[in-house]
Amino acid sequence: MTDNKRQILVTSALPYANGAIHLGHMLEYIQTDIWARFQRSQGHECYFAWADDAHGTPVMLWARAEGKTPEELIDMMNEQHKSDFRDFGISFDNYSSTHSDYNRELVEQIYLKLDQNGYIERRFIEQLYDSEEGMFLPDRFIRGTCPKCKTPDQYGDSCESCGSTYSPTDLIDPRSAVTGSEPVMKESEHFFVRLADFEEPLKQWMNSGALQPEILNKLQEWFIDGLRDWDISRDEPYFGFRIPGTEDKYFYVWVDAPVGYIASFRELCDRKGLDFDAWWRQDSAAEVYHFIGKDIVYFHTLFWPAMLMGAEMRTPTAVYAHGFLTVDGAKMSKSRGTFIRARTYLDHLHPDYLRYYFAARLGPGTGDIDLSLEDFVQRVNSDVVGKVVNIASRCAGFIGKRFAGRLSDSLPDPDQFRHFVAARAEIAADYENRNYQSAIRRIMKLADEANRYIDEEKPWVQIKEAGKEQQVQAICTQGINLFSVLMAYLAPVLPFTADRAGIFLGRDVSVWSNMDQPLTGVEVNTFQPLLTRIDPLKIAAMIEASKESLQPAATEPDNVEETPIEVLADEITIDDFLKVDLRVARILQAESIPEADKLLKLTLDIGNETRTVFAGIKSAYDPSELEGRMTVMVANLKPRKMRFGTSEGMVLAAGPGGGDLYVLEPDSGARPGMRVT
Repeated sequence: MTDNKRQILVTSALPYANGAIHLGHMLEYIQTDIWARFQRSQGHECYFAWADDAHGTPVMLWARAEGKTPEELIDMMNEQHKSDFRDFGISFDNYSSTHSDYNRELVEQIYLKLDQNGYIERRFIEQLYDSEEGMFLPDRFIRGTCPKCKTPDQYGDSCESCGSTYSPTDLIDPRSAVTGSEPVMKESEHFFVRLADFEEPLKQWMNSGALQPEILNKLQEWFIDGLRDWDISRDEPYFGFRIPGTEDKYFYVWVDAPVGYIASFRELCDRKGLDFDAWWRQDSAAEVYHFIGKDIVYFHTLFWPAMLMGAEMRTPTAVYAHGFLTVDGAKMSKSRGTFIRARTYLDHLHPDYLRYYFAARLGPGTGDIDLSLEDFVQRVNSDVVGKVVNIASRCAGFIGKRFAGRLSDSLPDPDQFRHFVAARAEIAADYENRNYQSAIRRIMKLADEANRYIDEEKPWVQIKEAGKEQQVQAICTQGINLFSVLMAYLAPVLPFTADRAGIFLGRDVSVWSNMDQPLTGVEVNTFQPLLTRIDPLKIAAMIEASKESLQPAATEPDNVEETPIEVLADEITIDDFLKVDLRVARILQAESIPEADKLLKLTLDIGNETRTVFAGIKSAYDPSELEGRMTVMVANLKPRKMRFGTSEGMVLAAGPGGGDLYVLEPDSGARPGMRVT
């Protein structure tokens, strides 16, 4: 443990308040929590404060659809989110909402400071306006073709394909994501922060070590393009904080969202009697770290530090970005059951399993992480249960039954124990640098050494030999002490298992300084199973519970500007369902219909005949990608005459539309004409 006690504030990106937490979110929150727990294990003063991102058009539209106030809905989701986080062992010190009075006060304070310092500019602009809905459209409620790489169905502010940023008015063929109508241009006064005024101080901050190399390289590209003024206002109707001195202008959600980090910490300071100003003034010696996804780097590394600079506040010590989560090598899918909510996971599996697997895969960079479910089961069962927990269970039985729980007065191999403790420096450096996968490799190498020691000493053989009881007690004492060191190293990753291990050992294993003194000549408590192997049947049950109904339903978004309104179909009986004849079909031919925006013409082989089906999947698939693929169709749907021809069925697909639409495929081995039951 270091002699220099640090003051550290850690945050995670704020989850949006209009959707449930899923495993993609949990990757980041677990990464953050491991780092915070590690810092506390070293004796540092470390706080983890964050909040729900509660403002914006999506919440407003969601509340309207539900017939409730936005406040009612965000309060409900806030409680659900906190429950998920607690049950996953996320050790936040304060969890708030950006709709709090604390946040309102700080947002207005920062805005007024920016205005007083001359960084705010007001001017009239033309915006895209949805005449049907009667509202100006936020950037992410406009979809169209990227003006730079020509990829269709991109957001109004950035392209997911080439990473370019632009104005919504630059989109080719823009459409409203609210009504689908073509938006019109309308003039409105808006408020801007002149980012170019911060170009030099931003470059200095960027090159101070605050960013990962790959993020720094990306930022350099944005500076080459030139920093554009940042529009921080939105027009009524909008759910958020009204800009002081206006009647119908509101702060853009990305203004008050990052301020939510500060506001949540201020709540904590008031509750604990901490000196808030000492942490956030410009010359503060405290450290502030933001953990985020790589998709929101732009906001956290340009807008956010510029706001703080303009308001004469300290900037973050560092911003750490991570990659996206895939499951079994593909984007999370509701139809395949791999879009897994946090609560669904917790209903079936222990949280430490996932925490360990994420740690074993996470490095310091921004590469994507794949949750391979087969590897997940194998690695957790082999490493955590088969190696680490096994050390305690192999030794505890002898200590409990033969020696009344008492450990020997000395270690038979103190050099080995010192070797385990000496690994602390390298493992600590890995945790500090967020190279969790390296830390896990080092810990598992030690676990292998501990198991080899027990295998070589064979206490189960020696206990049967006369005069060897004290030898067995010493061997098992050695094993339990090695286990104690390993659990200290793993405590940031496996908090629930570490707590149970601490009860068995009679001391807190999460404090690393405790490992300096071996446990000898003391009694340990009765050993209880710490963690059992993952049952593959539970994985199957979790996937089944996660599969989305084939009835139409909207999906929950991964970012702050999509609308998560779930529309559930009316209940049907089993008799109703049995009327639907689902058949496996092979797509023989797929053709684009030039005069149709959404339809592809599919020729399907269903075994004893072919069918023509017009499917609304044009925005998601190039026709050539579909030919030869297997899918599932409704074979007994009444034919429907269309101006392009007659559609003789329906293929099944899932998703919100656009590029996030997925044709359902049967497993390999299915043949055309097979009935789906």
